Amino acid sequence: MVQRLLAFALLSSAIINGAAVVQARPQIAGQREHVAWVAEALKRMQTVKPGMTRTDLLKVFTTEGGLSTPLHRPFVSRDCPYFKVDVDFEAVGRPSRDANGRVTMVEGREDKIVKISRPYLQFSIAD
Repeated sequence: MVQRLLAFALLSSAIINGAAVVQARPQIAGQREHVAWVAEALKRMQTVKPGMTRTDLLKVFTTEGGLSTPLHRPFVSRDCPYFKVDVDFEAVGRPSRDANGRVTMVEGREDKIVKISRPYLQFSIAD
């Protein structure tokens, strides 16, 4: 009798859990689409490497508000403004500092990327 009761409990549990899995499938399909979209956005962001120019960077990213200088600035993905990177540049064809040692306020399209952070998530910053 105990074995029958145990078998019935296991069978009931399997049926209930199986029904829960079947009901969750539509949610998983939607999640897969989101995950695939995020993966494609990350792949695009990872195409930008040190040594590339600001012009190359601006094909994948756009500028972000907040504190920055022409040689260090946060950028946001063109796919989603919550995907961000911080980028350090080296000035090309112009001095990076003025006579007083301050960073010049000129951004050159040919400036070289020296360092780019890993992508991170953050809400938008508005100046």
